[in-house]
Amino acid sequence: MADSSFDVVSKVDRQEVDNALNQAGKEISQRYDFKNVGASISWSGEAIVMVANSADRVLAILDVFQSKLIRRGVSLKAIDTGDGEPKPSGKEYRLGATLKEGLSSENAKQITKLIRDEGIKSVKTQITGDEVRVSSKSRDDLQAVIALLKGADLDFAVQFANYR
Repeated sequence: MADSSFDVVSKVDRQEVDNALNQAGKEISQRYDFKNVGASISWSGEAIVMVANSADRVLAILDVFQSKLIRRGVSLKAIDTGDGEPKPSGKEYRLGATLKEGLSSENAKQITKLIRDEGIKSVKTQITGDEVRVSSKSRDDLQAVIALLKGADLDFAVQFANYR
């Protein structure tokens, strides 16, 4: 019998992020507490920029955006806002956010160490680029690894792909 396997990846569906950003922009343009404060959220190249006339309003824009992301099934761990503090820029405040995609080598090593420490003997891990291939003869062991990773408190978003 051949080994079964799956890949642990960290990817973001850009279309869902774009839809969440458009929904947040629409809500910001219609909400009373954002009237006449220059509040906006938009793409700036690969980053997302939130702008308003006070730091509190920028954080409120971020909150609206995060709620739209959650509704669309995008993990908040995939959005990096730096230190999370809006920076003054002239008469307005700005906050930039970037999308985190791909597993860094440290994150991949953390996943393999977590699987190895759990002690599931028949499971093999292999780091290939920005993903981790997990394979085993037993599909039950693979299900146990998926449950382990879903329950783990990782500081990055993980998805499971190519389950065979």
